[in-house]
Amino acid sequence: MHFDAELWIWEARRTDTWTFVSLPGDISDEIRELGGPRRGFGSMRVQVRVGGSTWRTSIFPLSAHGYVLPVKRAVRKAEKLDPGDVARVTVTVLDL
Repeated sequence: MHFDAELWIWEARRTDTWTFVSLPGDISDEIRELGGPRRGFGSMRVQVRVGGSTWRTSIFPLSAHGYVLPVKRAVRKAEKLDPGDVARVTVTVLDL
């Protein structure tokens, strides 16, 4: 699944922030329909590619955003991405 998405910040606490992209609604719907094993918080394991960076992580359902994907600092640094930038993302669901 390929899509373009803007990086945004979620503030967990006063000192913690996380950077995410939201999966488009149609892709979130498609993932929900896949079934398969769910982990804590309804998360699903995925492999992700942004630019030249590939990694494994989990996507999480978040009511206002469908599924969201955390983009770790090492990837943002390697790909020169900041919140507000748009990234081309490829997501492959694992463990189906």
